[in-house]
Amino acid sequence: MEYAQSILDLVGETPLLRLSRVTRSLGPLERQPAILAKLEMLNPGGSVKDRIALPMIEAAETDGSLRPGGTIIEPTSGNTGHGLAIAAALKGYRCIFVMADKQSAEKQALLRAYGAEVVLCPTNVPPESPESYYSVAKRLARDIPGAFQPNQYWNEANPGAHERTTGPEIWRQTDGHVSHLIVASGTGGTITGAGRYLKAQNPDVVIVGADPEGSVLSGDTVRPYLTEGIGEDFVPGTLESAVVDRWVSVSDRDAFAAARRITREEGVLVGESSGTALVAALVVARELIAADPESASERVIVAIFPDTGRNYLSKLYNDEWLRQHGLLESPGAPVRVGSVLDLPHAGGLPPLVVARTTDRVGSVIETMQRYGISQLPVAEPQAGAAGSAERAADSGVDGQEDGRVPLESVVGAISERGLLDRAFRDPGVVDRTVGEVMDPPLPTVDVGSSLEDAFTILSAGAPALVAVASGAPVGVVTRLDLLEHLLHRRS
Repeated sequence: MEYAQSILDLVGETPLLRLSRVTRSLGPLERQPAILAKLEMLNPGGSVKDRIALPMIEAAETDGSLRPGGTIIEPTSGNTGHGLAIAAALKGYRCIFVMADKQSAEKQALLRAYGAEVVLCPTNVPPESPESYYSVAKRLARDIPGAFQPNQYWNEANPGAHERTTGPEIWRQTDGHVSHLIVASGTGGTITGAGRYLKAQNPDVVIVGADPEGSVLSGDTVRPYLTEGIGEDFVPGTLESAVVDRWVSVSDRDAFAAARRITREEGVLVGESSGTALVAALVVARELIAADPESASERVIVAIFPDTGRNYLSKLYNDEWLRQHGLLESPGAPVRVGSVLDLPHAGGLPPLVVARTTDRVGSVIETMQRYGISQLPVAEPQAGAAGSAERAADSGVDGQEDGRVPLESVVGAISERGLLDRAFRDPGVVDRTVGEVMDPPLPTVDVGSSLEDAFTILSAGAPALVAVASGAPVGVVTRLDLLEHLLHRRS
């Protein structure tokens, strides 16, 4: 009989798969570098992080940092937590995992399924903030008796596990022919450990880090990104930068699209970090082909595919979520915002109705009633401008020779909702000037932008958008406008 004594005995020894469909753009398969995906989602916990969980726990047990009945506390994007939770379930430890709130609901649910507790923290705060998931985990580890924080970002057992397992597996599975290793890096443990081993066997092996745009690991300026589990806003202690020969920055859009292609074309359900690794692998492969077409097929590129796509069904594989975040176009040719403004305007409504800060609120309400509109931009009066929103609407201009309101003169917005709220509390508001009661300006969008951009902003809560062309507002786009546009296209 063949069987394992523990689920932990099944960690590692993941297979390599040659990718042949997502690489078609490279030309005939026999002339391409071999791009081999190491399928880490086949670990028991569904990710490469299973490899580091038990070694970190055993190291802590050995040095006395973790004792029977203790509590494991770790800041995690989810996958390390899954590995730790599996090991802790077998060893009887309590687990508390602290996560950034951008992580998928599936990751949170999986941790709870293993009996772990989950604490969520805001994403867009610096690491040193008391609210960051790093700081919260550190505080809990300090305040809870018997607590131990593995601290995967600084724990040498992290890269050590990959130096003992991942690197040797790749070397053996490729019979020593691996020429490039592609790793979408987060803590730096995989790329450091596996890279160390491979370079010890052959110093010519090229180690490539794949990094989301907005991560500091590749030298980018810190800014928010949607790809989960990789990239950082600081340099972890477990990353040995000297091991990495080069970095490739990958956008969220390219990473998500590549991950979906892997799933649909290769039949391998992966997360966006695998998409990031594929994009980098294709960049390297194209460079090899361009540099030496004759010998490119002799190169072997191994790309780590870190985890399963089951953790991302509500995001990466949810078309609506992707559209809301501007990562997926609607079916058909891209539609521009200007197309919405080209719709016929009912009741003689001009393309743009603008109020002035000096207009009386009562006259603006009459104009809104006349044209059946619920919000309009507010601009500073210009020299020779018409004296009210209604006269500006009649002429379609604000008194300038070219009939355009400069965008810099738009200082606010006024809406029926905001006016109702103020008038209900103070009926005398109708005799005030618009400048006294206006709301902040509406968001703007260029007429040449994709309709997806407008949809994303409106879905985030904006009541309307100001469409801009050549530095001047030319119309207002509302949710109803988008619905009417879709209706016209359908008919």
